Amino acid sequence: MPGLLSRLNPLRSPALPRWRLLASLALLPLAAQVQAQAQETIRFGAPLPQTGALAPEALKQQQGYDLWAEQVNKAGGIKVGAKKMKVEIVYTDYQSNTPRAVQAAEKLITQEKVHFLFSPFGSGAAKAASTVSEKYQMPTIASTASSPQVYDQGYKYLFGTFTPNDTLTTPLVKIVRDKAPGVRRVAILARNDLFPLAIAQEMEKAAKASGLEVIFFEKYAINTMDHSSALSQIKAQAPHWIFATGYINDLVLIKKQMTDQKMEAPVVTMIAGPAYKEFIDAAGKGAENISSAAWWHNAVRYKGVDIFGTADNYTKLFRDKYKSEPDYAQASASVSGALFQIAIEKAGSLDKTKVRDELAKMDVLTFWGPVKFGANGQINSLEPPVLQIQNGKTLVVHPAPIKQADFKLGVK
Repeated sequence: MPGLLSRLNPLRSPALPRWRLLASLALLPLAAQVQAQAQETIRFGAPLPQTGALAPEALKQQQGYDLWAEQVNKAGGIKVGAKKMKVEIVYTDYQSNTPRAVQAAEKLITQEKVHFLFSPFGSGAAKAASTVSEKYQMPTIASTASSPQVYDQGYKYLFGTFTPNDTLTTPLVKIVRDKAPGVRRVAILARNDLFPLAIAQEMEKAAKASGLEVIFFEKYAINTMDHSSALSQIKAQAPHWIFATGYINDLVLIKKQMTDQKMEAPVVTMIAGPAYKEFIDAAGKGAENISSAAWWHNAVRYKGVDIFGTADNYTKLFRDKYKSEPDYAQASASVSGALFQIAIEKAGSLDKTKVRDELAKMDVLTFWGPVKFGANGQINSLEPPVLQIQNGKTLVVHPAPIKQADFKLGVK
């Protein structure tokens, strides 16, 4: 029997050297400590396009997530019932490729065992990956998806911090019509991708509804490097308003090629690049008077219940960490984390269904603004700012409570 017991319990084997026995015993508390630490951490998955054409946007999201996680952990963590748990964000690069974004989301859920998920960047990838979230009943917040097509699938586990695209285009059209009734002819150039194309289509709809004439509407392929042909066609038709959509690299390139062709118009709007300081830095003087719209600006004056509280405090924390000004992309990522935090604390649990239910019924004020999700999961409680670059700065021209400047026309 002693031999049998020794074989069943190696720690009691006389053949095991004493130093190994002591080492094994010493490691037991360490192993238990590591396991306890793992259990005390809430893991959030974040698939991002960290390489490829969308890498600048990925960096903004990562900055926003990291700032939130840092503030949470400094405060001791998220309160889950009677204890506080630290936050860890697990990133994975999907190389600006939508099919890979779907694979990355599934890997984070099934292999990395994250508790909750942030969507990939943009409407297209967010929609594609939402099928994975629904399959695994994984509460997911999309911090950069505004197109209604993302939320029209009847899914219960996807929530988004951007209002629909028409909440940007409709006020833009009204401002221009009020300020410059002589502006009548609109040319639209849109990246052939879900969000940029969808917002261009909303612009076309809003323009026609206001009696404007859309004289040009053309799509350009993803990764297009030469827009000269389309721009020449636009220039030949002498539009009063040039409206271009895409991501920051697209719009910097389009603006440069407009300058090369000496293209001007009383109104030039680009969504979403001019909301970023990087656009102003790249375009230089050519950025002057370009208008845009976004879902947040640090001029907002909300006093929220989230960990940041106010836009001023958020901006200060962001400046301290990154030595630059935050824009809507970074703020949206941060508020997405803050909304998960609020939902988890209200649920008092990491139970996915309970957290999902708290998100669904959420009605809170944050530094981002009032947050309430519609039945489809998309936020329906914000009035996004309309912006214009004036004297090298992005200023709010609408809505009135946070207005910093009057809308200006370019060439007459």
